[in-house]
Amino acid sequence: MKFDELSKRVIGCAIDVHKNLGPGLLESTYEQCFAHELKCDRIPFKLQHPLPVNYDGVKIDCGYRVDMLVDDKIIVELKSVEKVLPIHQAQLLTYMKLAGIKIGLLMNFNVRFMKNGIKRMVL
Repeated sequence: MKFDELSKRVIGCAIDVHKNLGPGLLESTYEQCFAHELKCDRIPFKLQHPLPVNYDGVKIDCGYRVDMLVDDKIIVELKSVEKVLPIHQAQLLTYMKLAGIKIGLLMNFNVRFMKNGIKRMVL
C-alpha cells in the first residue's frame, strides 16, 4: 500500500470517529474508537507501541510509546487539546526520528472540524 493511499485511509477513519463523537472527550476515548475504525477497515496497526531510545548502540527502554504505529509506516500521535502546540509537533518528529519512520500524523480531535485538526509531517 502506498503512503498517500494509507494516509488517506487513516485520515478517513479519524474523520469517521470525529463525526460520530465530536470534540470534547478524552484522548483515550478517541484512541480506542480510532483503533476500532482501523480494525474495521483492515488497516494493520499497533496501539501504544513501545519506542526505545538507541543510545551509544544500546536500546534503552525509557517508557516512550507512540499512540499508534500504522502498518509500520506511519506514526499517529493523537491529541484532544484546545490548541496544538509546537511541543506536540516536536514530540511527533522526535518519535519519527527514533523509529526511523518517515511519515507522521498529528491528530487533534478537540476541534470543530476534524480536517482542521490534522497535520501530516514528513522527514
